Amino acid sequence: MLRPFLDVFWDEKVWLPPNTTWADVAPGPDKAVAYTNHWHVLYPIPMALVYTAIRFTMENYVFAPFGRSLGVKEGRSKKVPNNPKLETAYRADPESKKIIGLAKQLDMTERQVERWWRLRRSQDKPSKLVKFCENMWKSAFLTYNFLCGVYILWDKEWLWDIDHCYIGHPHQGYTNGMWWYYMVTSAFYWSLLLSQFWDVRRKDFWQNFVHHLATISLISFSWVLNAHRVGTLVILSHDPAEIFLEAAKASKYAGYHKVCNCIFALFVLLWTVTRLGIYPFYIIWSLLFRAPKLWSPILTFDVLIFLLCVLFALDVLWTWLILQVLYKSIKTGQVKGDIRSSSSEVSDSENSHDSNHNTPNRVNNNMSDK
Repeated sequence: MLRPFLDVFWDEKVWLPPNTTWADVAPGPDKAVAYTNHWHVLYPIPMALVYTAIRFTMENYVFAPFGRSLGVKEGRSKKVPNNPKLETAYRADPESKKIIGLAKQLDMTERQVERWWRLRRSQDKPSKLVKFCENMWKSAFLTYNFLCGVYILWDKEWLWDIDHCYIGHPHQGYTNGMWWYYMVTSAFYWSLLLSQFWDVRRKDFWQNFVHHLATISLISFSWVLNAHRVGTLVILSHDPAEIFLEAAKASKYAGYHKVCNCIFALFVLLWTVTRLGIYPFYIIWSLLFRAPKLWSPILTFDVLIFLLCVLFALDVLWTWLILQVLYKSIKTGQVKGDIRSSSSEVSDSENSHDSNHNTPNRVNNNMSDK
């Protein structure tokens, strides 16, 4: 039943240059170069489960003890008074706004129900230690991945001359190092895509979800297209800024504000150079203007450009959020607020306001901690 659909989907006219067949680029010992195997794009999925296990181990037995030694708080908010009826209503709909109806049913004031509700939501929030461990894991992995990428690509000609990403396509082989670089990176983003549903919920949840999907699609698509040279440059250009982003978040949760300020400054510099400079004006530009002159046009080429543009659109969106944090930081002399949305979906300020109605200064302090 699927054969007609698959025949259309894998049409050689769609994927391959003129006068090229799937047999020409099929992997095999008799070929001059190592061609990519389409089925390998599925390998990162089980690898992502291994990553999840490694992350659990690292967070609980390495990063958590390290965070405690730095004084990162792991305690949760004030325990909510036991109220079975309110608990049942909360579990049914945590975002419910039907405070008036609940207050009448329980013979409580609206203020009492609202306070209980917000305290209960605050209780569900992960502690600073949990956030610290998550950021440390991402920063550690991305550092490792970036260094491996530099080591693997350092002697590759397309790292220094991007035209070599297109010359000779699709007859471009890959090395074992490139294979692992691709699979490991894809597995990492698969693990982030899956864990996003139980990790600290960010305000940019859906932006991150789209980003992870686009990244996985781009990696998989470029692998099938045998355009892995471009893919490696995209990965390499996106890792450096993320390293410092996660490190800045971790240092903020640990209370090292001066360190956070320095790391944040480096992050902004790297973000500007890589995400707003190298990526659009070097990589995407070369695909738009150099690639058509160096390789035969194919229909899937437009899909590759589309995926790259989706990533860039998200980079632009996050740049606007980063500029807001930068502006506040310059005004106050300290990184405050979200670093590209580092807070959970339930804001700290909301919980602080509810539990401290008569102490507005305490609210301001909690906002600063956020």
